[in-house]
Amino acid sequence: MTAEQTVRAFLEHLARAETEAALALLDPEVEWRNTAMPTFRGARVHQMIGDMERRGVGFDVRWHHVAATDDPAEPDQADEATVLTDRTDVIRYSGWETSFRVRGTFTVREGRITLWDDAFSWLELLGSGLVGLGKVLTSR
Repeated sequence: MTAEQTVRAFLEHLARAETEAALALLDPEVEWRNTAMPTFRGARVHQMIGDMERRGVGFDVRWHHVAATDDPAEPDQADEATVLTDRTDVIRYSGWETSFRVRGTFTVREGRITLWDDAFSWLELLGSGLVGLGKVLTSR
């Protein structure tokens, strides 16, 4: 599997609530960074993803652009590859939904994600979250 396929599979497993399959694509010492938030590493990342599923937090991904440094013709030749994603992430919880544009940088080594670094606008996230809250409140 190429690095791009690994990243796509990871996020799509999350979107289908296939948590174990998603976690299998993360390196045990993965580093997860998000804009203006603490960096999480290793078992903590695995725990947080599992907690999302247990709490009923839904996720979806809408792909816009993906670029990768590995050569799809020779996926076993690269020790490490970088995958850049431009996507919209959707987060749902109990009738509430928010969607926001994300620029992700992933490092894939030996078929596993070692770095997951997402950048996004907090203003867009909060604005979309407020719209989602308004929809929940007006639908009652």
